[in-house]
Amino acid sequence: MASPPLALTFVQSASKAEQLPDCGPLVALVGRSNVGKSSLVNALSGRKALANVSKTPGRTQLINVFAIESGGALVDLPGFGYANVSKSVRATWPAMIENFLLESPDLRMVLALVDGEIGPAKLDVQLLAWLREHQLPHQVVATKHDKVKSSQRERRKKELSAGCQLDRSDVMWVSAAKNTGIDELRDQIRLYVS
Repeated sequence: MASPPLALTFVQSASKAEQLPDCGPLVALVGRSNVGKSSLVNALSGRKALANVSKTPGRTQLINVFAIESGGALVDLPGFGYANVSKSVRATWPAMIENFLLESPDLRMVLALVDGEIGPAKLDVQLLAWLREHQLPHQVVATKHDKVKSSQRERRKKELSAGCQLDRSDVMWVSAAKNTGIDELRDQIRLYVS
C-alpha cells in the first residue's frame, strides 16, 4: 500500500539553529550540492514546488524548515562542496551545518544523501566519518536511482555501500523523479518523528 505524502508546510529559513522555532522532533537532510535534497523534499510532500529546485548547485543557502502536519519537521540544510555562489557565502555553510547538527536537541535523524550515480565522493565519506565521530544517528540515502542503468544497479549498489562502509541493506535507494523508494522513506521519517 502506498504511503500518503508527508503533509509539509514551509516554516522558516535561518542561518543558525537557535533562530529556528520549536517544531518538535527533527529529521535533517544533508549532502553535497546538487545531490537532490530539494527534489526529495518535493517528492516526499507529493508537491512539485514546495522546495525550490535548480540545476545550479548551491541554491539552498540557509537552513530551511518544513513542518510535518502529524508532528516534527524536515530540515533541508545547505549542500556542501561545489556551489555556484561566492566563496564568502560558501564559507559560512560548514559552521552553519555543524552548529545545527550538534546544537539541535530535537534532532532525531540525519538523512545523509549520496548521489547514487557517482557517489560516494570524498566529501560524502568525510561527512559520514564526522557523523560517526559525533555519534549522530544517520541513514544513508542514495539519490538518483533512475540515473543508474538497470544493468549496472547491482554493481553500483555494492560499490556505493562499500564506499560508505556499510552493508548493502543499510543504504536506502530513492528517485525523486520516478518515486522509487519514496514511500519507504516517508514511513521511516514518520517513525523518526513519532
